[in-house]
Amino acid sequence: MSTDAQRIPSSLAELAFPVAELASYHRNPRTGDLDSIAESLSVNGQYRPIVVNRGTLTGRPNEILAGNHTFKAAKRLGWSDIAVTWLDVDDDAAAKIVIVDNRTSDLAGYDTALLADILTDLPDLDGTGYDQGQLDQLLDDASLPAPIELPTDGAGTGAAATVDYLQWGYMQWSSTRVRITQAEVELLDALYKQFVDAHDSDMGFGWHVLNEEHEAREGAVA
Repeated sequence: MSTDAQRIPSSLAELAFPVAELASYHRNPRTGDLDSIAESLSVNGQYRPIVVNRGTLTGRPNEILAGNHTFKAAKRLGWSDIAVTWLDVDDDAAAKIVIVDNRTSDLAGYDTALLADILTDLPDLDGTGYDQGQLDQLLDDASLPAPIELPTDGAGTGAAATVDYLQWGYMQWSSTRVRITQAEVELLDALYKQFVDAHDSDMGFGWHVLNEEHEAREGAVA
């Protein structure tokens, strides 16, 4: 088993504090994936300190404001110490720190193509929080084609190009794109509206078209 010295890098060693003397924030609204955090701690060690309120102004000593789930994962792994930075703030400031630490994470986004590229370059996914299935989904999303531009073909711009575009449509799967006629567009649009009205969702529409509608037409012909 690795020692606490190995779990906490030398640059954070002076910040080590006994896990047993810390307490989770008393009203933390955040839920965390302890399995993924514990895996990260096991593979990567602790790469940033948690933030703890001394509690002089709140009456709750050594209360964690940022890193509650890192603390819980460390306890699960049997760590005796964890790197800590300290604040000493009142109840209002403590609550705001807890909320904004979670909220800024929620508001952040990803360049999914770059993320998929970085994950693909790694020798394995251990300690990243991603598994192969999730990486495969990122790769699928990253390979989607760019939106279709309004075609002009040198025949005009503005309203003329828009009218030309609206007379046609496209069906696409993977890298295959098929141009379909206005009549086909109108039929698909009608089927789509009927499906959404019946199901309150468009989930499964493709399967519906490929199977139920196709079978219905074959039955009518027979």
